[in-house]
Amino acid sequence: MYLQRALKLPKTSFFLLGPRGTGKSTWLRHVLPDARWFDLLSEELYHRLMGAPGAFAGELRALPNGSWVVVDEIQRLPSLLNEVHRFIEEKRLRFALCGSSARKLKRAGVNLLGGRAPRRAMHPFLPGEIGPSFDLPGALRHGLLPMAWAADDKDECLKAYSHLYLKEEIQAEALVRNLPGFVRFLPLAALLHSQVVNVANLAREAGVARTTVSGHMEILEETLLCFRLPAYEARLRVRERKLPKWYWCDPGIARAMKGVSGPVAPEERGALFEGLVAQTIRAYRDYRRACDEFFYWAPGSGVGVEVDFLLVRDGRFAAIEVKSGKAFSDGWCKGLRAIASLAGLRRRLAVYPEGPVMRTEDGIDVLPFVEFARLLEENRLWP
Repeated sequence: MYLQRALKLPKTSFFLLGPRGTGKSTWLRHVLPDARWFDLLSEELYHRLMGAPGAFAGELRALPNGSWVVVDEIQRLPSLLNEVHRFIEEKRLRFALCGSSARKLKRAGVNLLGGRAPRRAMHPFLPGEIGPSFDLPGALRHGLLPMAWAADDKDECLKAYSHLYLKEEIQAEALVRNLPGFVRFLPLAALLHSQVVNVANLAREAGVARTTVSGHMEILEETLLCFRLPAYEARLRVRERKLPKWYWCDPGIARAMKGVSGPVAPEERGALFEGLVAQTIRAYRDYRRACDEFFYWAPGSGVGVEVDFLLVRDGRFAAIEVKSGKAFSDGWCKGLRAIASLAGLRRRLAVYPEGPVMRTEDGIDVLPFVEFARLLEENRLWP
């Protein structure tokens, strides 16, 4: 069964990037059923085009002007971007350039296209895409990666996904010199989910060079599985921390990389739920411009005073605190009250798993997760 995705098809050529298993190819086949398709996962096609680059140009030359062309797994042959550039100019062909790694594209120089192909992102499923069958406990346990969501044995699928990632993204592309060291690093990186990360401390604990840890984390970001959330650094009356927080793009992937399956343990729940909210914000930033960028806010003084997410759009701010408790507590609002004097702050929200919509006396909105996601989907966050 095909689920309608929130991503809209651009009218011009574009790069479509996202982790493996997010449904990029499925979406492209749905929205561009008549496109000329080049699937570089096909070893036959890959070796043919690598051995005879002119064959790609020959096929493009035969297409009618303005046709759509899909190149799947473009990072495997980034040299094709030279021809892509040429045929955008000469025949006004429109290209959907699909990939699961930004690393090789950066090295090859995506600027070859001179801004003619903006970047779009495909993320794991969102509550609004799944609809009434969305299950929050299931999302925290197995995540929302489409290939895992549709699997009969979700735990086994996620376990296989972690091996597929190592085989096809890391080993096949020779992204690391020491594969066993990277394999040992993955569970450690998974333990950092939703935490402030200090690379120097992490390297010391792991007993490896700081440059090695930095390189491994960059690989996880550039293969689109993880992202860092910076601290907001405006000149408030107190000094903000400057270390970023670390998130995986999906709770199921984070658990699989950690080697954990089965029901979610109480000690996991908070980090997994915060990470799910972070990823939901990130997805709707890309799909709906829910914000221009977002941060976390944590003053350097005042232990326990922080706000999980500070969204920025057009110079306005929305502060969001995430709590995994079952019933609202006024103590959840400590950070939201501490940030109330921030110039440009338009809204404060507390997001929790399930329960009624509420509002405190001082104007803090309290929303269950599904309602918060709907707010982003419908672009109603900003008053």
